[in-house]
Amino acid sequence: MAMQTTMDRAEGRVPITIMGLTGELDASNFQQLIDDVSRLYDEGVRHLLIDLTELSFMASSGLVALHGVLRVMHGEAPPDPEAGWEAFHAIGRAVQDGSTQSEVQLCGAQPAIAQVLQRTGLDQLFPSHVDRATAIAAF
Repeated sequence: MAMQTTMDRAEGRVPITIMGLTGELDASNFQQLIDDVSRLYDEGVRHLLIDLTELSFMASSGLVALHGVLRVMHGEAPPDPEAGWEAFHAIGRAVQDGSTQSEVQLCGAQPAIAQVLQRTGLDQLFPSHVDRATAIAAF
């Protein structure tokens, strides 16, 4: 199943863009997610909530995409998808650095996806919430 995205806006203490992901995040669409977030950043979006409630599967390329989204939202270049393992090493370095941020948050991860985020340590980079309302309140 291809991944689809939806966009919504909310007001917390700051303006929030909510990107809902539906379907599967894998090698066939991970670059599109990074490109979509790059466009949002260019349009001035600085606080992003990624709603994973309807995401049923995330491949390793989805981990690269989430890390790329984080870099884009911090004004950095995303990892080069042609760099192979270097993209995964960059994730490992970011996790080891231990930096936390609040500009990009996640909500609604299904148990299997939450487990992948936890096992890889990527959950340490993203504040994560059970649902959309709790996440909006946290911004």
